[in-house]
Amino acid sequence: MRCRTSRLRGSPGRKACRSTQTKTTLVESIKCSIVFTTRPELRGTFGMVASTHWLASQAGMSVLERGGNAFDAAVTTGFVLQVVEPHLNGPGGEMPAVFWAEKRGKPLVLCGQGVAPAAATIERFRELGHELIPGTGVLAACVPGAFGGWLLLLREFGTWRLEDVLELAIGYAENGYPLHERIRTTIERTEDLLVGWPGSRELYLPAPPAGRLFQNPALAQTYRRIVEESRGGSREEEIERARLAFYEGFVAEEIDRFCAAEGGLLTGDDLASWEATIESPATFDYRDLTVCKTRPWAAGAVGLQQLALLQGYDLAELSQAEFVHVVTECAKLAFADRDALYGDAEVRLDILLSEEYSNERRALVGEDASEEYRPGFGRLPQIREATTTIGAGEPSRGTVHLDIADRFGNVFSATPSGGWLQSSPVIPALGWPLGTRAQMFWLEEGLPSSLRPGARPRTTLCPGLALRDGKPYLAWGTPGGDQQEQWALHVFLRHVDLGLDLQAAIDAPEFHTDHLISSFYPRGFVPKSLALESRFSSRAVADLQARGHDVTLWPPWSLGRVTAVAREPDGLLKAAANPRGMQGYAVGR
Repeated sequence: MRCRTSRLRGSPGRKACRSTQTKTTLVESIKCSIVFTTRPELRGTFGMVASTHWLASQAGMSVLERGGNAFDAAVTTGFVLQVVEPHLNGPGGEMPAVFWAEKRGKPLVLCGQGVAPAAATIERFRELGHELIPGTGVLAACVPGAFGGWLLLLREFGTWRLEDVLELAIGYAENGYPLHERIRTTIERTEDLLVGWPGSRELYLPAPPAGRLFQNPALAQTYRRIVEESRGGSREEEIERARLAFYEGFVAEEIDRFCAAEGGLLTGDDLASWEATIESPATFDYRDLTVCKTRPWAAGAVGLQQLALLQGYDLAELSQAEFVHVVTECAKLAFADRDALYGDAEVRLDILLSEEYSNERRALVGEDASEEYRPGFGRLPQIREATTTIGAGEPSRGTVHLDIADRFGNVFSATPSGGWLQSSPVIPALGWPLGTRAQMFWLEEGLPSSLRPGARPRTTLCPGLALRDGKPYLAWGTPGGDQQEQWALHVFLRHVDLGLDLQAAIDAPEFHTDHLISSFYPRGFVPKSLALESRFSSRAVADLQARGHDVTLWPPWSLGRVTAVAREPDGLLKAAANPRGMQGYAVGR
């Protein structure tokens, strides 16, 4: 067996004895295998909307067609997603976003992430007999942040009135929308849990047929009442009155009453004391782009850390198996830092993204799959034995996502999540459940992500924005729990490093590792795991197994739900959406 030159440590000259065959680079193998993409990469100059549901994408596009900007379209799209994907997000959840507002001339982050209740302390949960925060029920509720986030976006950057952006969501809730098969499957899978929650039982059982129109009149009435109570005065005054109706008015009162009756900790005072905020992003310069992400109260920075490690490799020269191996090993290092260091606290991104630190960490990447899980500093939480429960965790690698670009130069990306129908009881008077995001806190003292009142949970949500020459170029992201900052990163790498267009980058065979501490109850860890779509070549699979990866083959189109939009300097707009699940869609012209 002869040796070939490898670059698995990001530097030339290191020898590896893996194969006697001539290496085919990943770029060459992709060019040989892609005869067509599942959909075209959309191109135009007027506007682009890509989201995880076709109805939401078209709703957003209709706003652009009627003169609205990207932010009006985003709010409309977001509210429609709350209605048509209730197993993946809802009014009880949260929504982080990263975006470029042309009138501000800089990238910004919107934090629509609610905080832990004032009564949510480690001591209280221990008194209740918990070593981990449950993944279901009202005990895991934080302040619902999505509504406040969308309203802040509309007030500061939109042009439409609240009634107009809610019109389509109210219509779908009131008149019905075609129920997707995955919603029915979710209801059937969690029926034993839902039947014990009166509001959920009344709304969702028996499981409605897939494809039939499904209505949620209580949700429609909640939206409609907010519109009626806020009507009158300027656009901004209406939006503020709507915020007060939710966080200090009838919605907060109903949440307070329901949680008290169900043994929850969330109160009306918790809602009244919270507001969404605008902040600066975390950034990293990769190749000729500046990548912008949320700060470490969410997961965006773990993507930046992976880019800092991958900066030292010529990814286009790697084989298919080498690419998967290198990216996976770098992910293990970055996620170890996430699990030890991230949270709603001061996180030293200046160190974590520095060249010196990245070089030290990159040197740990070898030819074989590592079984280590080692942060650069700090300490990892203690993993506890717990049994998976019905409804716990992020559903079907769920959440939703949307990306929008308009003709005015605005570019937007958001990953709303939480408030899943199967994880918490529906509040009958409102038509939706609270979220369970508090399960991402640790009931262990001394960690950045330890539970404390008023703190944001360290989520997995990570919308993305990339700038080229200081102007917005790309917005992208995906649902997927701990896989989000893997699947989205892989699409980014295939586009930027391998030169694939957006749709080809999304369509390419996907992979991920669970060699990380799960962010969801029961907080498991699967060392050396590697999930591959079965479209990977048998040669690549054998190579990865020989390196020690514990490979599991998934169905050929099963991993990832990435969407993306892009803007070229001449005003050309592009968009693409994931075909997996036959649900996501991009529209534009």
